Amino acid sequence: MLCTLQLHAQLHVSSKKSPGSFAIFSPADAPTILYDVADDSLVRIASHLFQQDVQNVSGKILPVANSLGLSKNIILIGSLQKSRFIQQLVAEKKLSVTPIRNKWEGYKIQVVKAPFKGVAQALVIVGSDRRGAAFGTFELSQLIGVSPWYWWADVPVKKSSQLYVQPGSVLVDSPRVKYRGIFINDEAPALSNWSRSTFGGFNHKFYE
Repeated sequence: MLCTLQLHAQLHVSSKKSPGSFAIFSPADAPTILYDVADDSLVRIASHLFQQDVQNVSGKILPVANSLGLSKNIILIGSLQKSRFIQQLVAEKKLSVTPIRNKWEGYKIQVVKAPFKGVAQALVIVGSDRRGAAFGTFELSQLIGVSPWYWWADVPVKKSSQLYVQPGSVLVDSPRVKYRGIFINDEAPALSNWSRSTFGGFNHKFYE
């Protein structure tokens, strides 16, 4: 991870399907990535970046939508503050956000059964704020095989044809420090050119 996090549980992602597991992607499954258009623009950006990450891992392009459609399974990304989908789940007591409420950039990832009418399962990534939702999304990207360093340090993506979140697993994280970053001495000749060009990509993905 790129920051110090307080880990409460572990999300189990596996290539093996089991009863009750959620298919992030498989040859037979392509859940819709869902976000609320009323949410912060960073949530929309994170949703499309996750779509790209899944494509890099599996070659499969998951649809991205901002309204409920015909998909039986969805990956819901949203902030507690602005996502009406998230707020509905909380109001209907289908999702508990107690561990991340009022946290700085906290997030929770878990599978919710029958979250909305016509939807069988949702893999929910809920952030206490907009950056929490983004960090939770990028954490899932890391779990499926996309290193945080893949863009600007050329870390290879781990290819998979199918990955599932195992039933009952939940991940809750929040940073122990409010502000953090990476500082590399870029004095010539070591990183003078490389660091300036590559940190732009890092900032775009993680801190926009």
